[in-house]
Amino acid sequence: MEDTDIDDMSVTELTTAYARHDLSPLEVLEHKQRLFDQAEPVLHAIAMRYDKRESTFASAKESERRYANGEQIGPLDGVPVLTKENMNVVGEITTWGTKAFRDNPPETLNSPIIDLLDKTGCITLGKSAMPEWGMLSSGLSTDHATTCNAWNRDWNPGGSSSGAGAASAAGYAPVNYGSDIGGSVRLPASWNGSIGFKPTFGRIPVDPPYFGRTIGILGRKIPDLAIAFSQSLAADWRDPYSLPVEKTDWNDLERECKGMKIALLLDAGAGQPVAPQVAEAVAQAAQIFEQAGAHISKLAPYVGDSVSKIDMFWRAGHFLAYKALPEYRRKMILPFIAKWCESGAGISSDAAVAGSDEQLTLAKKTLAATKDYDLILSPVSPDATYPVDWAMPVNDVDHAMNHIAFCLPYNMSGQPSISVNCGFTSDGRPIGLQIAGQRYEDLTVLQAGTFYEHHKPSSARVSQWPTIWK
Repeated sequence: MEDTDIDDMSVTELTTAYARHDLSPLEVLEHKQRLFDQAEPVLHAIAMRYDKRESTFASAKESERRYANGEQIGPLDGVPVLTKENMNVVGEITTWGTKAFRDNPPETLNSPIIDLLDKTGCITLGKSAMPEWGMLSSGLSTDHATTCNAWNRDWNPGGSSSGAGAASAAGYAPVNYGSDIGGSVRLPASWNGSIGFKPTFGRIPVDPPYFGRTIGILGRKIPDLAIAFSQSLAADWRDPYSLPVEKTDWNDLERECKGMKIALLLDAGAGQPVAPQVAEAVAQAAQIFEQAGAHISKLAPYVGDSVSKIDMFWRAGHFLAYKALPEYRRKMILPFIAKWCESGAGISSDAAVAGSDEQLTLAKKTLAATKDYDLILSPVSPDATYPVDWAMPVNDVDHAMNHIAFCLPYNMSGQPSISVNCGFTSDGRPIGLQIAGQRYEDLTVLQAGTFYEHHKPSSARVSQWPTIWK
């Protein structure tokens, strides 16, 4: 079997090959070691490698033994997985992508997703990289080398699940967990041409919990994300917003769109204007649904100044945390983020509280604007990717969040959404289509993404995944 075949194998293809003894978890682990050795000097997508640890080899051998005895423990048994570096693991320091946190004490409690994955028998290959303090849409970090886009080392991977986005496109693992509070799963998926699913708020437990923060999953194939999602659901005491597990067949991904009411949003009413090539690609994607019998209506802009108000609240909150750090730590923080934090010093308590309240206001605005639709189609981002050394798409600390107006509303409203590739710019940069649905309609969103994946034109398909390290 060719190495590139292994990198593009789905979760089910891997586990089927294991069960037939055509391939073993240990062989796949050894292959991923070789891939990382080749690719990581270029991509820098992994913050912490587990693939060469004795414990990881022991896990692969134990999985191999289970398959030999017909004792597979679940659909992720032996499957390679990456988690994100802000997911706590007992005994490890969680740096959040910044050198300033390197001397934090080791964690004494796992994040819930780590405990859930431990039960699946998956092979965790490491932690994917994230940018400085998790507050950049880029791969810039003082704690590790800059993550680049899997298609071109001069392009930005986005963030904050930057490593997961690049890793998905590079074939590091079929399942790459990220986190998303304003687009941090969907944006890197969009800019790397992969798939990124942000579930309904509370489906996957999060620690530390925060309003709108959601664990999401990135990869190349929607069925892989659906399987991983099914194994990641729990109500957990560490997350006061976590939901009871719903009995749903998450693998039931086939559905026609005839008769669906679908909104098309090409202007969020905030932030950067949508680039013409992005708007055209998203509009063409909407036509695919319309040709299948869906009813498409244009949605009027509704976001307004919500993003800028919420950004003020985030700046004020981070300034308090920044100010509490010892001076030597503050000096370690990336200048862009330090300046962003310091701008919070001048924000009044009235403005900070108004920014906090705006999170709920945006949630209500979003739910009201979308309540009559089964699905909402939009760009993930106003434009495709940008230079690798930029902190943000506009690279301007005063307008740092100008690119999240299409994503942030669904974090605040708790609605599920997915990014799927819907084409490329004239210079080859991937474009992401966002498909959002009503709260708790995660399956509908996954089904709609699957429908589009089946029916999109060849111009919107990845004909060959990148191998820029070769």
